[in-house]
Amino acid sequence: MTARPAPDAVAASNQAGGHNNTLTGITLKIVSVAVFVGMSTCIKAAGTVPAGQIVFFRSFFAIFPIITFLAFKGKLGTAFATKRPLNHIARGVVGVCAMGLGFFALTRLPLPEAITLNYAQPLLVVVFSSIFLGEAIRVYRWSAVAVGLVGVLIISWPELTLLSSHEALGDQEVLGVIAALVAAAISAVAMLLVRNLVQSERTATIVLWFSVTASVMALLSLPFGWQALTPLQAALLIAAGFCGGLGQILMTSAYRHAEASVVAPFEYTSMILGVIVGYLVFGDVATLNMLVGGLIVVAAGIFIIWRERQLGLERTRTRKAAPPQG
Repeated sequence: MTARPAPDAVAASNQAGGHNNTLTGITLKIVSVAVFVGMSTCIKAAGTVPAGQIVFFRSFFAIFPIITFLAFKGKLGTAFATKRPLNHIARGVVGVCAMGLGFFALTRLPLPEAITLNYAQPLLVVVFSSIFLGEAIRVYRWSAVAVGLVGVLIISWPELTLLSSHEALGDQEVLGVIAALVAAAISAVAMLLVRNLVQSERTATIVLWFSVTASVMALLSLPFGWQALTPLQAALLIAAGFCGGLGQILMTSAYRHAEASVVAPFEYTSMILGVIVGYLVFGDVATLNMLVGGLIVVAAGIFIIWRERQLGLERTRTRKAAPPQG
């Protein structure tokens, strides 16, 4: 007869396992962020390639690491199976528009600024959830959104002040800021579509359908001015695609190991990495506006994540306390 471990030992073991899982989740998230910054660096280093062409390379070559990972896990056979193809296509169309504008901005803005302006997306998700889904948003989250958008305004202010001049439409950075903000808004709509899909679809199915849809849609931009690439540009864009696919796998794995509210704030390490890589690779020096505005946006984003966690715990307690219906 084998001796059973003491209850305290079991509890300690479970606690250690949970702690290890959390650390694994955080580590995977930080690595995924670094890989995505690497993707952005490759795209920026490739120069002013047409946005549709960048979207194709980013989407098509992302498929290869994703398929390899699914084959290794034995899930490739059913990855494409879905009863909601039109929903996937709609998410793809919206996502491609956001991606194209984001890449346009990336090739025309300093790397730290392009990365930080993308932080407007989670703020806009809160706004659009209220407008389109009728979600009840309390004063705390509205306040955080308002503060975060002030941060976005601070980052954008040097470019936005040029809008009153005649040179605005010829200034590539002004166009970059406008594209980045529109991309964040469209990306927020894409996130709402993903929220709807995850209720019935597997992550692998959503990712694969998006990559294929985005690749096909990007090909449609071929007649509108794709350019001949140098071997270096082609290599950089292929690397960007592989980084995109690998980053997606790492990010998904991170959320499997730890709660979203624990993992999500580490998304903002991309701001630090963006500042470092931008300076070392492109000579981009972070402006005071970018640093101050970025910190405000990050603080607002982390507060929203914390508030979502609190509301989730509150809903769980309410469900547990509710008497059974007879």
